Amino acid sequence: MTLLDEYFAAHDASERHTVRIASPPAAVFAALRTADLNGHVVTRVLLALRALPAWLMRRGPTRAEPAPRRVTLADFERHGFVVLAERAPEELLIGLQGRFWTLTGQLEPLDAAAARLPVPAGRARAGWNFATQPLPDGGTLLSTETRIVCSDPATRRRFLWYWRVIQPGSGLIRRAMLSRIRREAERRLTA
Repeated sequence: MTLLDEYFAAHDASERHTVRIASPPAAVFAALRTADLNGHVVTRVLLALRALPAWLMRRGPTRAEPAPRRVTLADFERHGFVVLAERAPEELLIGLQGRFWTLTGQLEPLDAAAARLPVPAGRARAGWNFATQPLPDGGTLLSTETRIVCSDPATRRRFLWYWRVIQPGSGLIRRAMLSRIRREAERRLTA
């Protein structure tokens, strides 16, 4: 059973993507922590668009900050994602809770214990894993899956409307991130 199954067996929405990598699982897992997940132009643009409303509401248009050049998993953790569980080098599970369909996302603290409890009313909880599977040729199949659990029918309707709008971009981001992790893992193998 995967960590994602342990925390998010029942869910209201999901998406999954995979990539084959010519590196062993341990190298892929290490690359997951250090790869520049913002290194693809699609990722930079889509993440900036998602962050724009919250930035404008907090700071206003006159206090611009440069977009970060490199973004690693640690940067996601600094912006609200929490590592809920890890089984190195097989799987890493991160989570987030809030009202994602709002302009700011209204993110709330979440930890591993709270992630096992029912989702509070009016909120959704997301789980996002990276899992490695060794291949017979010595390589790795790296997958990422996102699952979302909503607290109630009204929240589910709001979230699923939002999901229909952002899901294509979310998929592009995930595929671009897998590509960056593959590049980092394979670069380490030849270095």
